[in-house]
Amino acid sequence: MNVLNLTQMLEFSQKGDERGHLVIVEGMQDIPFDIKRIFYIYGSDKDVVRGQHANKISEFVLINVAGTSKVRVKDGKGNETVFSLNRPHTGIYLPKMIWKEMYDFSEDSVLLCIANTHYDPDEYIRDYDEYLKIVNEAGEEK
Repeated sequence: MNVLNLTQMLEFSQKGDERGHLVIVEGMQDIPFDIKRIFYIYGSDKDVVRGQHANKISEFVLINVAGTSKVRVKDGKGNETVFSLNRPHTGIYLPKMIWKEMYDFSEDSVLLCIANTHYDPDEYIRDYDEYLKIVNEAGEEK
């Protein structure tokens, strides 16, 4: 299966009344994995590109809880898609072995990142040419 086809927008339930809104995100219910790590990105200028890597085992859900940003995903086979994160009750699910670039951050952007693994720098692929080589070698083995 094409890994890009596994990437998808998610919509989370909202509860709210005159006091405001509450968005609930639970592992293995609202997102397709158990949550092991949460981090967030803020203070990035509009021209900054974050991410620029793929992960061998980590899966992510990205949610702009404030402001907006865009996420470009590539599968290493010439396919790419851009997602706009502009509502705090939606997110994007990113499977393992997908190249991701986050950019076009609004001034008030807070991008929440939820992962299924603890941080391990050795499972990150930070060089796009290396990523292409790995993806295309894996395709040849099938």
